[in-house]
Amino acid sequence: MIGRWLGMLAALALAGCNDAEQQWPDPAPALWQVTSPTGETGWLFGTIHALPDGARWRTPELAQALDQSSLLIVEIADAGASDPALFDRLAHTPGQAPLAARLSPQWHDDLAAALAATGQDQSDFADVETWAAALMLSGNRSGDPANGVDKALLADAGARLSLESRAGQLGMFDQLPPEDQIVLLENALDEASAADPLLAVRAWITGDMDTIDRMARAGLLADASLRETLLIARNGAWVGPISAAIDAGQRPVVAVGAVHMAGVDGLPALLAARGYTVERVQ
Repeated sequence: MIGRWLGMLAALALAGCNDAEQQWPDPAPALWQVTSPTGETGWLFGTIHALPDGARWRTPELAQALDQSSLLIVEIADAGASDPALFDRLAHTPGQAPLAARLSPQWHDDLAAALAATGQDQSDFADVETWAAALMLSGNRSGDPANGVDKALLADAGARLSLESRAGQLGMFDQLPPEDQIVLLENALDEASAADPLLAVRAWITGDMDTIDRMARAGLLADASLRETLLIARNGAWVGPISAAIDAGQRPVVAVGAVHMAGVDGLPALLAARGYTVERVQ
């Protein structure tokens, strides 16, 4: 569940149906080659944390990068694991208002639909903090986390490096101001009722970073505070260990959510600003 939530919070819930008969475009998800001023090399690969069945994403260009690499860098190296005790410790606080009371009336129908779709009732959230309620109500139309790209890459990886910890990620959400947590819940409800849940999946498969950036800015990351916390600050913290691995000759493949590659705040732009040559190779 955590991986699915983080995919949503990256503003790329990238929801889709589990329909193996869906006709998908030829795969070309975004891949960059990064070269340091001294000639050391690495790669940046934007991922998706859940995909519908039948969606293809492996390409010869990615396979070549992985073959040449000695290190896989991901958000969390145990992306397939969960820690219910950690979640429960952070998520539950007595005295929470009813979910409907935390939302403006315009969201009440969407809340009722999400509760029905997930087989839950408002009483299930009596002591659940708002950010955690968003997690528990998200993803009813998302792709299968078992098809997540991060999980597949980790299954084949040797050396790997985590940029974050699960406790750190959950703690980041737990510490959000109440108003930001409400935005998370509204976004979860909005994603659950998306009219075209396959649009973002197709954008990712084809490497359409302009669409990914536009969708992120129009969705959850339209909120300046959340954009700073969930994207800008995290990318700023990640660029140091990424550049260090490149400079050390480890030839890393950096595989993190695709939204972290988009726009002026993305990792390609940040590395270019540090003097690295960043070339889109797929």
